[in-house]
Amino acid sequence: MADRPTPTGPAAPELSIIESRVYRGGNVWSYSPAIHLIVDLGVLEAYPTDTLDGFTDRLVELLPNLENHTCSRGVKGGFIERMREGTWLGHVAEHISLQLQQEAGHDLRRGKTRAVKGRPGVYNVIYDYADEAVGLAAGALAVRLVNHLVQQEEGFDFGEELDQFLRRAQRTAFGPSTAAIIEEAVSRDIPYIRLNAASLVQLGQGVHAQRIRATMTSKTGALAVDIASDKDMTTRLLGSAGLPVPKQETVRTADGAVAAAKRIGYPVVVKPLDGNHGRGVCLDLRTEEQVRASFDIAEGESRRGSVIVESHVTGRDYRCLIVGGRMQAIAERVPAHVIGDGSHTVAELVEITNADPRRGVGHEKVLTRIKVDDAAIGLVRDQGFELDDVPPKDQMVKLALTGNMSTGGISVDRTFDAHPDNVEIAEEAARMIGLDVAGIDFICPDIASPVRETGGAICEVNAAPGFRMHTHPTVGEPQFIAKPVVDLLFPPGSPSRVPIVAVTGTNGKTTTSRMIAHIFKGIGHKVGMTSTDGIVIDERLVYKADASGPRSARMVLQNPRVDFAVMEVARGGILREGLGYDRNDVAVVTNVAPDHLGMKGIDTLAQLADVKAVVVEAVPRNGFAVLNADDELVRKMRRKCSGGIVWFSLQPPGSKVREFIEDYCRRGGRAVVLDHTDRGDMIVIKHGRRSMQLAWTHLLPSTFGGTAKFNVANAMAAAGAAFAAGAGLHEIRQGLRTFTTSYYLSPGRMNLVNVHNVDVFVDYCHNAPGMRVLGEFVDGYAAQKAGQSDLGKVSRIGMVSTAGDRRDDDMRELGAIAARHFDVVVVREDERKRGRPTGETAGLIAEGAKAEIGKEGVRCRQVEIVLNEVEAVRHCMARANPGDVVVLCVDQHAEVLGELEQMTKHAQAGAHNKEGIGDPDLDTDEMQSEAQLAGDEAAAAEASEVEPATS
Repeated sequence: MADRPTPTGPAAPELSIIESRVYRGGNVWSYSPAIHLIVDLGVLEAYPTDTLDGFTDRLVELLPNLENHTCSRGVKGGFIERMREGTWLGHVAEHISLQLQQEAGHDLRRGKTRAVKGRPGVYNVIYDYADEAVGLAAGALAVRLVNHLVQQEEGFDFGEELDQFLRRAQRTAFGPSTAAIIEEAVSRDIPYIRLNAASLVQLGQGVHAQRIRATMTSKTGALAVDIASDKDMTTRLLGSAGLPVPKQETVRTADGAVAAAKRIGYPVVVKPLDGNHGRGVCLDLRTEEQVRASFDIAEGESRRGSVIVESHVTGRDYRCLIVGGRMQAIAERVPAHVIGDGSHTVAELVEITNADPRRGVGHEKVLTRIKVDDAAIGLVRDQGFELDDVPPKDQMVKLALTGNMSTGGISVDRTFDAHPDNVEIAEEAARMIGLDVAGIDFICPDIASPVRETGGAICEVNAAPGFRMHTHPTVGEPQFIAKPVVDLLFPPGSPSRVPIVAVTGTNGKTTTSRMIAHIFKGIGHKVGMTSTDGIVIDERLVYKADASGPRSARMVLQNPRVDFAVMEVARGGILREGLGYDRNDVAVVTNVAPDHLGMKGIDTLAQLADVKAVVVEAVPRNGFAVLNADDELVRKMRRKCSGGIVWFSLQPPGSKVREFIEDYCRRGGRAVVLDHTDRGDMIVIKHGRRSMQLAWTHLLPSTFGGTAKFNVANAMAAAGAAFAAGAGLHEIRQGLRTFTTSYYLSPGRMNLVNVHNVDVFVDYCHNAPGMRVLGEFVDGYAAQKAGQSDLGKVSRIGMVSTAGDRRDDDMRELGAIAARHFDVVVVREDERKRGRPTGETAGLIAEGAKAEIGKEGVRCRQVEIVLNEVEAVRHCMARANPGDVVVLCVDQHAEVLGELEQMTKHAQAGAHNKEGIGDPDLDTDEMQSEAQLAGDEAAAAEASEVEPATS
């Protein structure tokens, strides 16, 4: 140990956060949302906790509840044992982050710390969170605390830091009412999405979604809220129904208030016309001077400037909660007060009362701290005391006249004490106003006696009443009032989720997603789909961007039209933010092949497979994973699936893969396979011992007569997903038979355009595995075309490119594979270079292609570089002769299709002029307008149809 550098001193290195990520759904580390910190221990890597004198004791003194952490030992105190035996400080930061969130009231327990391979001293720290901002702040404070305990420097006040952290957590936390409803919803497996930083929350998904804001719901009428906010209108409506209400008048001046008080008769109450939470309410006013002074207070809280003067009804203050027209809870509200003990002053008793951990600021906790303001001081003085006086033992000293919880009051549950007549009055009041959730305020001697006999009245009807006096009464049993609210929004047996199909893989996921969406659109569903190119709702592009992350998934699930969701899930989205939902009913994995390796710590195919498997892990027990049995890495994912498996395979009968599938189906499993016959290949769905013929591959438009084997595989994957999601055989067959690779159904994916007798395919292929299967298709298509015509040899011209963030070897391999299938390879470059200088990406691809020229079986005889995409398209078309095949691997498919449209129109115009048809004097402006129209048509097609994503 003597050769270790000292970890103390002003220049000592610190534990530092290199990178922070927030996973908003399932991810490679956890099934649930999590914070991921990449931390660097630096020289502290050489100092596990057992080498740092007093570290563990100092930490436990500051956070004693760390004793409850079991860690890997499985028993309380396990983590403390680990620290005394020696563990690394990244692990300590993980547990501190969890404990800080527990201090803020978030019951979180899951976390893990793992070393980053190949980077000594660098660790992945992963832990759960309930609120994103709080979780990140907990990680930052945990790191500062570890550094402070190691270096023991002055100037770090953990108590103050913790207080600031807790205050921040309280500002962003749900209030007691919202939290109660969400807790009830979660217990019923109803998902929720927080829509803003306050209390606006969506419960459920898509077409089933309902919204709440505190205790206002989607079913709360705006008119009812307006009526409840107008206390004068509320009283007149209730009075007209024969319900007991106090006499009242609305005034706008202090003189008017005094005159009204005289007409009504003292004592009176003065309150704002449209106030809430008891603000500006002045009770038991008996003189003109008191009324004048109270008018100014009430007017200050009135948004409309009007004030109500009403008769003062004596008695106790009760809140009756009505949900769906039925009484659910009643609480007696006792104004803020202290009870004398014979030794402490009023001010000291207030401090003692406010020290109750249940009391906080505003509505952040179940009780509110008592505020000593001028009104409170005046009230204390009216009772014969000053703040410095010591009241007699058991003497009650009020500090507020109203019993509102927001002014420091307490509540006593009286749900089962109410007289039936009073319950009926409260329910009728809620129905008169029209509120689905209403708080009816009663003033009466005793809620257990009929108010019509004992005296009393309804003094107020509240929209969005607070729940905490019922869920957390100071005295009595809590009432579980969130249940009837959720029942109101989601009656028992009603759905709250839309089916979600998640599609991932290296190649084919976009086309597979579109096929699935097309099948269910044909059934009659309103399908929402995400992709790396945008968000589509019911075949309309509503958002154009990389939409493979959780935010885009939430946009689909928030749309009130969507009743079926298809999520294309890309590797980048999973690594960046995880999934955007808690589970998917069906997961599809098309394949795992080399692409995007060397990025964000994913260096091997096995690691890439682990990322793709996240969607499989998100399948519930009653769901299915549709897996490619021909891919060994995908086959292994079956061990990570909690639900059933639907295999799909291109392998012929008798192969090992087919024998495996046949054995699986004999045991009741499901699969989609190919049966080879003299007439062609038949797609067959197997379920147990049943075999159901689906379609001939050569009759599916997307397969180009069965030659596009990759689209055969995509169709099989889509059929398996649709079958698992409940679609019928005929519906799946019809969907696949009507799905084409036209630009209107599948923009940027194998779009075939004929330009002056040249077959042009427009596709998004951008990696070596995709180029391999695309090249095989071109070989078959060109051979088929040559055999069907008298043209003889059909030349093939390919335009290729890839993104700049791929590895150099991947770029060279892309060029090499292209060279094996095309006579001429034209290399272009994306506009976004992703960190590379202009020309470098194209140069590497061309290098790989040129290295293949002259080798056996290589077709390529020429490699050319044209960096601009549109210019490269023009160059390819200029080199093509009638009968040739051109393949354009594009980035901006709309621009390319627009350019091809212009070429087609120009060719047609030229042919017409040669034949003497049309206007030989067609001027340049008219030609430009035609070109503009073609571009507009392509852009319109992109904006109105299902748009592309990564193959």
